[in-house]
Amino acid sequence: MPTPRAVRRPAPPKLPADLVPVRLSSLADEEILLSAEVTGGVAAGDRADGLDVERCRFDTVRLAGAVLPRVSLSDAEFLGCDLANIGVSDGVVAAARFERCRLTGATWGGCSFRDVVFEGCRADLARFRMSRFRHVVFRDCNLTEVDFQNAEFTGCRFEDCRMEGVRFSQAVMTGGAVFSGCDLWGLSGVESLRGATVQAADAQGLVHTLAAALGITIEE
Repeated sequence: MPTPRAVRRPAPPKLPADLVPVRLSSLADEEILLSAEVTGGVAAGDRADGLDVERCRFDTVRLAGAVLPRVSLSDAEFLGCDLANIGVSDGVVAAARFERCRLTGATWGGCSFRDVVFEGCRADLARFRMSRFRHVVFRDCNLTEVDFQNAEFTGCRFEDCRMEGVRFSQAVMTGGAVFSGCDLWGLSGVESLRGATVQAADAQGLVHTLAAALGITIEE
């Protein structure tokens, strides 16, 4: 049996030592946030097309329900932020970290994620359809019923996550996607895990799903 390829860790965001304090209260199209320590928040439904964020830290910022088509986030940290029901389409997220953030019901459609860590986040019911993940780690996250339909994963890790009912229909996994310490009960699109590495303990949650996909009946 071939040895699974190692998955490299994401490159961390690079932030300057001195960040300019910015208190956010609204957003504007094509706005640029550069080298800022961001606090505050915006109202649900606030919209900004083409927002560009570089080398910023967001500390307990409220962006719940914001609509951010074509957002670009690079070298950014989000700490304890509320991103529930945020609507992002065709966005780019590179060298970023989301820690203890709330992403329940968030939509990230057709986005590109590269060198990103989600740690201790609640992302249940989030949708990442047709998004691309390259060197991304989900660690200790609630991913219950997340939708990864038609997503593409390259060199990604899922570590100690709740993943009941996650949808991987027509997803593609390459470059050593790894699942460790995850609850994988009730996945849909399990055939799309082809090419991934799953720890033996995690695989127990896949038995009934795999059997159903193959038309096999398991008697208790």
